[in-house]
Amino acid sequence: MHRHGNRGEGVPGRRGDRHRRSEPGEDQTVNTVTARADKPRVALVTYSTSARGGVVHTLSLAGAMVDRAMPVRIVALGKPGQNFFRPVRAPYSLVPTSAPADTLEERVFASIDDLEAGLSKIADEVDIFHTQDCISARAAARVRDAGAQVRVVRTVHHVDDFTTAALVDCQRKAIEEPDQLVVVSKDWRDRLKADYGVDAVVIHNGVDANRFPPIDPGKRAALRQHAGVDERFVFLSVGGIEPRKGSIFLVQAMSILAHELDPAPALVVVGGHSFQDYTRYRDEVLAALPGLGLQLGRDVILAGSISDAELHDWYRSADALSFPSVKEGWGMAVLEAMAADLPVVSSNIAVFREYLAPDQTAVMTQAGNPESLAVGMRRLVTDHALRDTLIRGGRDLVPAFSWQRAADEHALLYAQMPD
Repeated sequence: MHRHGNRGEGVPGRRGDRHRRSEPGEDQTVNTVTARADKPRVALVTYSTSARGGVVHTLSLAGAMVDRAMPVRIVALGKPGQNFFRPVRAPYSLVPTSAPADTLEERVFASIDDLEAGLSKIADEVDIFHTQDCISARAAARVRDAGAQVRVVRTVHHVDDFTTAALVDCQRKAIEEPDQLVVVSKDWRDRLKADYGVDAVVIHNGVDANRFPPIDPGKRAALRQHAGVDERFVFLSVGGIEPRKGSIFLVQAMSILAHELDPAPALVVVGGHSFQDYTRYRDEVLAALPGLGLQLGRDVILAGSISDAELHDWYRSADALSFPSVKEGWGMAVLEAMAADLPVVSSNIAVFREYLAPDQTAVMTQAGNPESLAVGMRRLVTDHALRDTLIRGGRDLVPAFSWQRAADEHALLYAQMPD
């Protein structure tokens, strides 16, 4: 592919066409015009091998592309001896990372340098670098701007709340430099337009409806007993303890329920790996537990970063997912829970309103409001019929969001990009 070729018309978000004015009500999703028959060689590029949303997206999309016989590979940064958190169905290569730096700013720029070096080595073997984050987008754009005949696509899952001028500027460039932007929700398409003046194509995340099948009842009982929650209603939280997950509001809601329900429900928190360091926030949340009447290890259980198999077991062993995020790109854990027949209580942020219906597919509560969250969580604990309704609603919703559909929409997008 030749980066300086005719940029054409019809594909929103492209460099040189980024500030095109959209018509009122225009939905900039992938269309089927000007699609070409050949299949460009695509490298899906991500900054990590750990179980974060963007990495899950990368592995899942790559697998669906393999099923479509699309020429795809995965490129990721990886520590020595480290591999992906789950089996990978597409060809992949890991770019070694530098020694860990002391500050977030240093880690970000070192990672960009590392990934740039790795991508430079394969630039003549691919047509598109499809990047999944700020780090990979900056690295790919550098390789392209050094003369490689590649296009750079960026999926913006969400925009991080960086605080230093250098990182804010880095993130802005990671949004402005790609040839094509993709977002996973209409909410983020609108945000990027308002905040950065750029256009983006909406391709929703998917979920594998068969990824979390039922487990043996004995295995479920053993897991709950080992965690000390076998006789209690168990809320699952996926994504660790960090600000955008609304973790402080979740433990505050748990405190309210602990004073109202007997037995009090328990909270199991899985995940937590992040490029950013949320140690201070995590420590503050955990330090608040005694004052809230909650005990770590009894009322709040930290399962930490777990394997894909262990995540499967918890999805099938908990009683409900509590997902009170104040900021999300999409919230894949919501659909994953539904695929595991787990009822969901969520916040009511705009992205969730795109695909969730109150009391049909989720109990939706006011974002950042622990009292509202406690009311919603209490309803799930006490109302068996409501739980059944949400499980049925989730089963009906999941088929609308498949990775196969996402792969087809990506294929159309790639085909529409000019040489």
